[in-house]
Amino acid sequence: MRILLWTIIALTFAGPIFMLLSGKINLSADYRTANHDSANIAPPSNEHPEAIIQVYSARAFNWRGLLAVHTWIAIKPKDAKEYSVIQVVGWLFYRNQPPLSIKHDVPDRNWFDQKPDVILDIRGKKAEALIPKIKEAIRQYTYPNTYSYWPGPNSNTFTAHIGRVVPELGMALPGTAIGKDYLNNDRFFGRMPSGTGYQFSLKGIFGIGIAKKEGLEVNLLGLVYGVRIYPFRISLPGFGSIPSDKINPR
Repeated sequence: MRILLWTIIALTFAGPIFMLLSGKINLSADYRTANHDSANIAPPSNEHPEAIIQVYSARAFNWRGLLAVHTWIAIKPKDAKEYSVIQVVGWLFYRNQPPLSIKHDVPDRNWFDQKPDVILDIRGKKAEALIPKIKEAIRQYTYPNTYSYWPGPNSNTFTAHIGRVVPELGMALPGTAIGKDYLNNDRFFGRMPSGTGYQFSLKGIFGIGIAKKEGLEVNLLGLVYGVRIYPFRISLPGFGSIPSDKINPR
């Protein structure tokens, strides 16, 4: 038991320590001057008339980035000239505004200096068919006026909810998407975000899930430990998915 305990402690702290020592997280960053420019990875809407759905992930601001990412969704209907960016933003809540934000915007903005990764990219006829389902899933979200960094509901709770309601997306979120296991409607049992399996979750604090796309995941205090056999992948606090879940958009 002592060996097991020390192994869990080592796996828990290795990721955050690595992120701190790597310099990827700037603990002295100022949110007022942080970079929010485009990362130039989204397809320009004027060059791509087809419908597009993309899901982005970027390290959270300041110390939270040692452990967690922020996720959001961008959609562009067929022939649309602009993207709609849909996300839950904590600072809106703390300014007495609804945290659920839906607006025309640059889809691939840096998140407080952190360059985003694309973790889902769907285009063409499939995207065209799924965009109305995403809009309906947004309406079904139970917590549009509520926000909590931990254990949720937060930005990752919202993104995971969209995946559960629209399983055709196949949206597997990284283990660092803390809050993804906080289920909608205060449920304790539901789909995994990818829609390819199921999970039990106690308010995002403790849970276990198994799915074809995520593999086996165990949630302890919001931190995810996981393994998938094929293709092989492990998930650890701070590190997230190893190998990474990010993809290269076309």
